[in-house]
Amino acid sequence: MTANLTAAIGSGGLVGFTLGLLGGGGSILATPLLLYVVGVTQPHVAIGTGALAVAVNAFANFVGHAVKGHVRWRCGLLFAALGVVGAFGGSTLGKALDGSKLLFFFGLVMIAVGALMLRKRPVVEAAPRPVDGRMCAMTALMALIAGGASGFFGIGGGFLIVPALIFATGMPMINAVGTSLLAVTTFGLATAVNYSLSGLVDWALAAEFIFGGVIGGIVGTLAATRLSAQKNTLNRIFAGVIFLVAFYVIYRSLGAMAA
Repeated sequence: MTANLTAAIGSGGLVGFTLGLLGGGGSILATPLLLYVVGVTQPHVAIGTGALAVAVNAFANFVGHAVKGHVRWRCGLLFAALGVVGAFGGSTLGKALDGSKLLFFFGLVMIAVGALMLRKRPVVEAAPRPVDGRMCAMTALMALIAGGASGFFGIGGGFLIVPALIFATGMPMINAVGTSLLAVTTFGLATAVNYSLSGLVDWALAAEFIFGGVIGGIVGTLAATRLSAQKNTLNRIFAGVIFLVAFYVIYRSLGAMAA
């Protein structure tokens, strides 16, 4: 096994393990791992390839929630369909932006994600809202915003989609989590397709990364049962890791912009 293959499978395994252990947040590490561990030289290729891996990981988790009846299909399909428009727009803008500048903004998003994980406050659930014009308009707006952010940065965006769904529809948390995975899958695929049209997806590398993610996800899910009592501590530790990686990404991107 070559060093590059080992790095790709190992990095994918780390993302999958984190997703299985903590239930979210791990996908934010996909792009930095592809850049600084696997050795991808072009930021846009790392983002496009990472988006595909994120979509596959999200779909694997989505199936489990769908089987358990946690998915609100009508809201989910509407949110995903409209969000794809935002994802295509966001990814098109991301492709046009200089890679170093894009990574700088990506680092800022990582800090925001780390802060949200550090707080780990439960989202306040709103009362269910009637399906009327106002709710549809709010859902459409939230979908476009979430899709745009997901496409621009090449991330899953679940940290944004879950509260957006609750805010727009008032659905319970468990349904928002399950439904959000449908959106994450479609947004990731839309971003990956858009990047692939410009030749910015390494398909072989994506397959290796995804393979590692599947194995890591299984291990992480098993570990989650044993470590459930320490989940808050694990979240804080992982948030610290995200902060460190974010500062490194920002440091590297600023250095590239100054060169």
